[in-house]
Amino acid sequence: MGFFSPRPTTAVRRAARSHRTDTVLAQAPLVTSSGEAWAFATRAELLMISAPGTPAGQGEAESRGAPAVVVHREWADVDRATYDTESNVIRVHWVDGDEPTPLTLDGRRSVLPQVLRERVQWSVVLAEPVRLPGGGSARVAVRRRVDGELFSQVIGGDDVDLTDPEVAGAIDAAEARVRNAAGLPA
Repeated sequence: MGFFSPRPTTAVRRAARSHRTDTVLAQAPLVTSSGEAWAFATRAELLMISAPGTPAGQGEAESRGAPAVVVHREWADVDRATYDTESNVIRVHWVDGDEPTPLTLDGRRSVLPQVLRERVQWSVVLAEPVRLPGGGSARVAVRRRVDGELFSQVIGGDDVDLTDPEVAGAIDAAEARVRNAAGLPA
């Protein structure tokens, strides 16, 4: 392993440039079963690009697949992320309930986990856990987009039944409280 950090191939850099909205704060190569993959964290979003068929250690001309954007989501779409230092895997959990996205880092030192954490925390202005009738739980939050726009989110599991008037009432009340505290209309 050399002194210099690895760089994505020209094709991956070009794909990243065409999909990102601002400057890259951190980037890291990812371990995949086939090809090259990179995660990019910008002020506004998380981007993951994969270039299938790029043999490890081969030149850029050896790429057999066009880079594809696998993840392109703003920070307010991230519910949370966990980083397992033993396996070197960041698991990104989404507010919409999509399957968590694993980012397996290649073992080199990277600031990606720290930047990812900082960007998610920056996007959360206020959050309140909500105990629901029947024992369930949810969270309501006021989140921030990179342009400063504030909006509210309700994050709950599959077991949250919004057709239940008591559950809907508890969530609505909590959402009104956090919106009011953030200066948003309730």
